[in-house]
Amino acid sequence: MYILSNGVGFNFLCTRSPPKIPEVLLPEKWVREVASGLRIEINRGFAVLHDIASGRDLKKFLAVIAGLLVLSLVGSCCNFLTLLYISFVLLHTVPVLYEKYEDQVDGNSEKAWTQIKKQYAVLDEKYISKIPRGPFKEKKKD
Repeated sequence: MYILSNGVGFNFLCTRSPPKIPEVLLPEKWVREVASGLRIEINRGFAVLHDIASGRDLKKFLAVIAGLLVLSLVGSCCNFLTLLYISFVLLHTVPVLYEKYEDQVDGNSEKAWTQIKKQYAVLDEKYISKIPRGPFKEKKKD
């Protein structure tokens, strides 16, 4: 019987050395390509955000406002972990349900999209088209 007290007999029992961990090296060319692609996508995202913030695309601007409003309303009803759990469950169930009921979902979404277009046309005619807009001038870059 071996008594292990403060690691006294431990070296006696373990005579094997631990296995070596393999060295991992990433090629510099691969890392540069990934970084370059990521930089391009980030710049494209910033360009979209700039267009939305400057008000050039009113539809996107209103969609962002509506999305942030919905996110705010949902966020005020529950905490972050609950939102995370709900998102996780939805991300795993919605694609399966869509595959099962794809024809019905597509038909109803087309009907809903035509109704949304009609409502937007009415909104644009009554309110949005009446908003005065001055000419947009780009700042000259030196």
